[in-house]
Amino acid sequence: MLGLKFSFPTEIVEEGKVSVVVPKLSAYVKEAWEYAPSKAPVFYNPVMELNRDLAVLALQAYQKMLGREISVCEPLTGCGVRGVRFAVEVDGVRKVFVNDINPEATKLARFNVERNALAERVLVANEDANLFLSRYAAPRKRFDFVDVDPFGSPVPYLDAAVRALRDGGLLALTATDMAPLCGVHSKACVRKYSGKPLRTEYCHELAVRLLVGCLAMMAAKHDIGIDVVFSYSTDHYIRVYAVARYGARQADNSLRMMGYILHCFSCFHRETSEGMVSPLKTECAECGSKLNVAGPLWLGKISDKDFCSSMKREADGRRLKLGKRVLRLLSLVQEEAEAAVTYYVIDRICDKLNLPVPPSIEVMDSIKRAGFQATQTHFNSRGVRTNAPAKVVKEVVTKLAT
Repeated sequence: MLGLKFSFPTEIVEEGKVSVVVPKLSAYVKEAWEYAPSKAPVFYNPVMELNRDLAVLALQAYQKMLGREISVCEPLTGCGVRGVRFAVEVDGVRKVFVNDINPEATKLARFNVERNALAERVLVANEDANLFLSRYAAPRKRFDFVDVDPFGSPVPYLDAAVRALRDGGLLALTATDMAPLCGVHSKACVRKYSGKPLRTEYCHELAVRLLVGCLAMMAAKHDIGIDVVFSYSTDHYIRVYAVARYGARQADNSLRMMGYILHCFSCFHRETSEGMVSPLKTECAECGSKLNVAGPLWLGKISDKDFCSSMKREADGRRLKLGKRVLRLLSLVQEEAEAAVTYYVIDRICDKLNLPVPPSIEVMDSIKRAGFQATQTHFNSRGVRTNAPAKVVKEVVTKLAT
């Protein structure tokens, strides 16, 4: 197998502690605007190295939380780099099951498994992802960790992924279809995620909450609840990590976290409305304008402070090429883990009020002095997450800018 030749140009890359063979992406770009990963015969995206770094840290933190050996599944493996990294870099991983429907991807993944001397611990399959996951849906066959990292939306794989996850198992989801989730194609979002998006300054947070809400509804159909332990938005995608909790009561508790976000485009006012069938306000409490609705979506926590802390400890002991970026992201997510739903972007407020933009730190300090919480957000470098009403935020910004 190690002497195998491929019908397409390849190159060797090093990522984390592994060395793998991947398609030579430069061979598939004729124009500057072309997206090479989608043109290559086997999918590989170097930009997702941060995603894979964080997946390794999350899986190690989760394994230590369990304190036993775990089984891992990656149903959409591509060239196999993620599954190989799990096997090499995460202590306590007993078996890794990787799969891809593309025969060329399966061949390359097997090559990379053998290249890293993992043939006994990493099993490679060539099937439809949902069929593959369904083979492990029976009790005592399920996985401790399932990582669904598709090109596009993870929704087509949600049902099978939830069923293949054992009680207390960890599910990781990536969504790259940001145009629907951020409100550019709202009908597509309603079709896929069963929730309405909004094109607001905090649309990336709404995207995370729509994905989690879709997961919560899907899991509830199987009497499974969820606890979200980590989520983030960066580059061209969002990512969510959630723990499955078996039982009808757990599912009911998750559904209590569902609701709506009401937003006023005239004055920046926003508020939450809990419950799936609660009557929604139509008028803004601050200016009387029409309120726009996003949801149903998840209103609960989208990250856990302790889990972020565990991931940071794991990051401190590793040499990662993107180490500084990883730690910065984890610190910001941890800081905002227990803060209010949604955030304000100072630039947007100043643009609407025709004011110069004051420093975000000064805005946060002033909001805190007024008796409210205020913190940074990883979603936007100019964002301020606070429980202060829009009226107070605008007053603070106006005072600092004049």
